[in-house]
Amino acid sequence: MTSMRDTLDFLLYDWLRVESLVERPRFADHSRETFSSVLDTCQRIAAEKFAPFNRLADTEEPRFDGQRVHLPACTYEAALAYAGSGMLAAAQDAEIGGMQLPCVVEMAANAFFSKASVAMSGYGMLTSGNANLLMAHGTPKQREVFAAREFAGRWFGTMCLSEPQAGSSLSDVATRAVPDGADFEADPLGPRYRLRGHKMWISGGEHEITENIVHLVLAKIPGPDGRLVPGTKGISLFIVPKRLVDAHGELTGERNDVALAGLNHKLGYRGTTNCLLNFGEGTYPVRGNEGGGLDGAGAGAVGYLVGRPGEGLRCMFHMMNEARIGVGLGAVMLGYAGYEASLEYAKQRPQGRPIGPAGKDPAAPQRPIIEHADVKRMLLAQKAYVEGGFALELYCARLVDEQHTGGEAPAREAALLLEMLTPIAKSWPSEWCLEANSLAIQVHGGYGYTRDFAVEQHWRDNRLNMIHEGTHGIQGLDLLGRKVVMDGGAGLKLLASRINATIEAAGRSAAHAEAANGLAAALQKLGAATKAAWSTGVPEEALANATPYLQAFGHVVVAWLWLDVALAAPQRPGTQAAMRYFHAYELPKIDAWLGVAARREPVVREMQPDWF
Repeated sequence: MTSMRDTLDFLLYDWLRVESLVERPRFADHSRETFSSVLDTCQRIAAEKFAPFNRLADTEEPRFDGQRVHLPACTYEAALAYAGSGMLAAAQDAEIGGMQLPCVVEMAANAFFSKASVAMSGYGMLTSGNANLLMAHGTPKQREVFAAREFAGRWFGTMCLSEPQAGSSLSDVATRAVPDGADFEADPLGPRYRLRGHKMWISGGEHEITENIVHLVLAKIPGPDGRLVPGTKGISLFIVPKRLVDAHGELTGERNDVALAGLNHKLGYRGTTNCLLNFGEGTYPVRGNEGGGLDGAGAGAVGYLVGRPGEGLRCMFHMMNEARIGVGLGAVMLGYAGYEASLEYAKQRPQGRPIGPAGKDPAAPQRPIIEHADVKRMLLAQKAYVEGGFALELYCARLVDEQHTGGEAPAREAALLLEMLTPIAKSWPSEWCLEANSLAIQVHGGYGYTRDFAVEQHWRDNRLNMIHEGTHGIQGLDLLGRKVVMDGGAGLKLLASRINATIEAAGRSAAHAEAANGLAAALQKLGAATKAAWSTGVPEEALANATPYLQAFGHVVVAWLWLDVALAAPQRPGTQAAMRYFHAYELPKIDAWLGVAARREPVVREMQPDWF
């Protein structure tokens, strides 16, 4: 059995050749040895502090007694062990306590935590993304006070986008932010506002793991007439700490008016609190600004503007895009956990006898189920999904490094490719690694449907990933409605050129020529369907089938990556078999998905609500 670590090392060092990054000034102090040391440390912490308690964090889900949220002790210990590892600041400058790790190595190291307990590791992922956003868009003082303490693990962070009445429709955000007094711009922590509103689905929104929680909150600043600006252009971003701090980052002892209204009780992912938060409802009255601002109790939660007014979404998507790759990686690792569990089970579970004369003797011993062709099919499908998804996420993380440390032209291309692939990086693993979890249950048979085996929890935990950080439908609209047509299709053309380079290389190999030809045909179909979908220029017609288009696009991308990986793995028969499986069983599925997109199949948009 090839271990996940072996696969990871192969993808990093043999396929992506991450050792070459140490030739760049930012990573000059690193080597393969330092990269491997980080991976070793994270693998050990995940095995000791996360994996043994994943089931406990699921069965003892967070509860609120009206005063505080209760979590099992293992969640505190795991989160603080992660903070102590230094991984919160893994990619940051050494001057602020970071390791200056490449993003691809950081993602690889975090994979161990996601696999061990995706829910308990969620606190760290959110905090790192929150702090990274502040490093990119915050003021020097905001970075010093908030981001630095998050990187150190003293405070954890969240992102607060959705609202009960708005969901994914951010243009309908109704949380208000008004200037806190005439001198609101003089606060050293940033222009100070008072916020009122409600935020839903806030992971990590309330706990006592750390002494403070840094909420990043989307809200609208009213215009001169007191009304909120309609649409997304009126959205701004604010730092709203759970506990108020002074200009030096010390707690003032005063609670900000951010209150837990309730916990969401989830199908899975139970080890992370998920909250409805009230801002500025007067639960924790904050003293009014003595400089002439809002006075009295319940004047609103104190928040500090990040960036400029109206640029909240631009700032927030710095965190969202990073989070989408993180979601994809989490989906991959849950799929991987199920794959490994079902593989081990299939090796040990005797049932049935071979097809043919030898199998007709009832006295003959039963065979392990891994010897049956259909079980091999299910295991091979899982391997194709999870290792293909792993390659996808690491490739995207490698593009991040190229964007930030490559030459001018390579960096520009990497940024464009990353923009194209982000919807796929989020959506594809969240669908197909969930399917891997379903197959893992099937391999276990009836036992897989019980709590005696971990595979049912893997499926429950993974089901969230198709929803949060942008549903499948949203990712499809983004891909077909914006990404493939932006700049005259420049991103799609660049991606096609990368795929064609792999096709040309594979065409020179007798072992891979057939797969190369199949991928070339699939790429041609994708391009033709893209043009056909937009041939009338009517968005409603083109986008009605954006989700099937997204599925086909993702399968073409993963088929490409599998072929590229296979070219780097001549001595890995399992890799070659998984590539062959994906091209034989999965890639042909695109015809149906592209068919409805290309002909602008009207049935779903013509369907009337009362016909249901």
